[in-house]
Amino acid sequence: MRSRWLSQKQKAIKLRFQGISIRDIEKLLGIPRSTLSGWLRDVVLTPSQRTSLEENRKNALGVAREKAAQWHKDGRQKRIGVAKNEAQAVLNKINTKNIEVLELALAVLYFGEGTKKEKGLVLGNANPELLKFFIACLEQVYHIDRNRIRCELHLRADQSSSDAISYWSRNLNIPKEQFRGVYVDKRTAGQKTYTTYKGVCVVSYYDVALQRKLMYLYELYCREVINRGG
Repeated sequence: MRSRWLSQKQKAIKLRFQGISIRDIEKLLGIPRSTLSGWLRDVVLTPSQRTSLEENRKNALGVAREKAAQWHKDGRQKRIGVAKNEAQAVLNKINTKNIEVLELALAVLYFGEGTKKEKGLVLGNANPELLKFFIACLEQVYHIDRNRIRCELHLRADQSSSDAISYWSRNLNIPKEQFRGVYVDKRTAGQKTYTTYKGVCVVSYYDVALQRKLMYLYELYCREVINRGG
């Protein structure tokens, strides 16, 4: 039986000699791969043609990888968008100006990140936003005196103390005079630090009574949620 694709056989062979893969010829001409395999079985490519075929294969692989990467990126951005919308929907239901809500958020944050020894409120982190939130909560809930805040830095060996103090002073809006110590981890000597890492800043406000209140508030709230069950 005469194949209905026979009229394109020479075109398929020509494409093969140009270094086009069987898969791409199938896509270009719409001919089943089984038919192409029979036609092209005895086609012997020259070294230059094989080189061209390999280059085409690598290029196609590169394009496929780029498309896959873009697909994953687009999917991730979509999922991030969904998460942000869901978070905003929750936040819209909360009165963020309510002092009790703010104090509870502060208690949960402090229990997770703050020092538990009874020497006042001490919290260290590498994220300026978290520390700004911590300070803002203390001001809005307890009306603390910012002049009593003290900061110390923990840096890696290749970091500049003066640059780090300037960075954290600017981001936290705390005068440099309130930075009382810089501690360098000598174990990191010879290791390069990422430019985005500015060390850890430890913010201290020495009021043991406030520390105790936050710790007990967290414990009581935690216990109440656990005991309430599902």
